[in-house]
Amino acid sequence: MATDLISTEARLYRVSDAMRRLGLSRSVLYELMRSGRLRSVKEGRTRLIPASAIHEYIALLEREAA
Repeated sequence: MATDLISTEARLYRVSDAMRRLGLSRSVLYELMRSGRLRSVKEGRTRLIPASAIHEYIALLEREAA
């Protein structure tokens, strides 16, 4: 039986966790989601930010800074 590698990084972050990870305020985070600069998904009433979206947003900032 093959074992899957399990990442220690969460795959989905609540807004409060993404705020801490990115060092941004709640209002800035929601504005980024509204503008399409930060992807998010919704599960029921909960807004979640995929880890991949956080990585993509950081890469976007790095490209814009270059």
